[in-house]
Amino acid sequence: MSPTRDTAFIDLRAITKRYAGVTALDSVDFTVQPGEAVCLAGENGSGKSTLIKIISGVEPATEGMVRIAGEDHPDLNPRISAAAGVMVIFQDFSLFPNLNVAENIAFATQLSTHQRFFNPRASREIARKALDRIGVEIDLDARVETLPVAQKQLVAICRALASEAQLIIMDEPTTALTEKEVRRLQGIIRMLKEEGVAVIFVSHKLAEVLEVSEKVVVLRNGKKVAEGPASEFDTQSLAYHMTGRDVPEVPPSDHAAGAEALMEVRGLSKEGSFEDINFELRAGEVLGITGLLGSGRTSVAKALFGLVAPDAGTISVENREVPTGDPQAASMARIGYVPEDRLTEGLFLSQSILRNVAIGRLDAHTTNGFLNMGSLVEEASGWLKRLKVKAPDVAAPVQSLSGGNQQRVALARWLSRAPRVLVLNGPSVGVDVGSKADIHDIIRDLASQGIGIIVISDDLPELLATCHRILVMRDGRIIDALDGRVATEDDLARRLAS
Repeated sequence: MSPTRDTAFIDLRAITKRYAGVTALDSVDFTVQPGEAVCLAGENGSGKSTLIKIISGVEPATEGMVRIAGEDHPDLNPRISAAAGVMVIFQDFSLFPNLNVAENIAFATQLSTHQRFFNPRASREIARKALDRIGVEIDLDARVETLPVAQKQLVAICRALASEAQLIIMDEPTTALTEKEVRRLQGIIRMLKEEGVAVIFVSHKLAEVLEVSEKVVVLRNGKKVAEGPASEFDTQSLAYHMTGRDVPEVPPSDHAAGAEALMEVRGLSKEGSFEDINFELRAGEVLGITGLLGSGRTSVAKALFGLVAPDAGTISVENREVPTGDPQAASMARIGYVPEDRLTEGLFLSQSILRNVAIGRLDAHTTNGFLNMGSLVEEASGWLKRLKVKAPDVAAPVQSLSGGNQQRVALARWLSRAPRVLVLNGPSVGVDVGSKADIHDIIRDLASQGIGIIVISDDLPELLATCHRILVMRDGRIIDALDGRVATEDDLARRLAS
């Protein structure tokens, strides 16, 4: 039986969760009404993920009461939670990449009917009804691994709807989406709310979730520190509650307009990716490159570090041409690159902070063929202190750190090599608001030391907070250039969409 709009669908009372003496949640009350969108905000480690795990039955509460659709669940597990209508869409969507769209959408539904054999015809009917419900068209026979990120997310939403979800929990739903795709997702969520489906957002992109949320709940250090109508919050007040401190909006730092050109890119082209890319980067300048998904911005970023070999064009650093398509040559030219996907491209997750920072610096700490571990530890510890990495020591594995601290370790690896040019692809993707502000401060500080920085991002506030100039790309070409110190978010959004 579905709850009425006067009855909370999710009703958690005095929820406490302890792990080996560590209190992850401390007496938290949390409710969600049918058809309500709730923004669950908090920094990494605040307890958001633990709360979601308790609602979905993945983790039991140490203390407290869990009630779903008016029924108490002292022994909640994932099967019971799903049967009650709770569906979680994780950041990676948890889809079967080798199955087609119809099979992914209908799999859980057919599994719940306890049939001995999967029915392909029935799966197509289930999938078609779910897609029609949100008004989108996706090829039912397409393998999910071939779909763009936005369509994968729609498949995950349809899978939840096919399972008669009453509550959909979305973990970082807009991280990999373009501005246009975010608007489309927001429209779908509004439609679901009208049908009585509740939504919980867990997101670091605060402005976007505030637009479709009725209520905001903020966790900090395992406690609920703020709750109220979304209309009573803005990004600044939300950031304050999340961090316990003011996170001011700081404009880009001043830089000398007449400074020397560090990097010159001329006629850089790669068939099918980008064409005739031309720009200069000056000492102490932060240059933004933005564009919608498929604009070529990431391919350009990789080409600057030799990870993509262009068909034509040149790259010069301090008046010396750098061989293209050669990461080692780029590194020797003192170009650094921090990738967008730090988990698979930027870090050795199972290895220690020390090894991640030192990987490119072993020769600088070697004497007579022997590695000086004391020197390595001293240098890595210095970077941890300078970049404010929260970790017990340099021996801690990187996978034990929060997203923001992992990003700082990735930065430390390159900063230890004293780069002249630093390319940051999505520098704050998936990090919380406090870490994001700290990373922006680091960018401004590095620029003040004369390092030339290129920020590749579709996060418009990030670009406006850090960049002196912003290049806009579309269809592999640079179509516009803006002064980051006078441009507005609306102006930048308009040029991206036009």
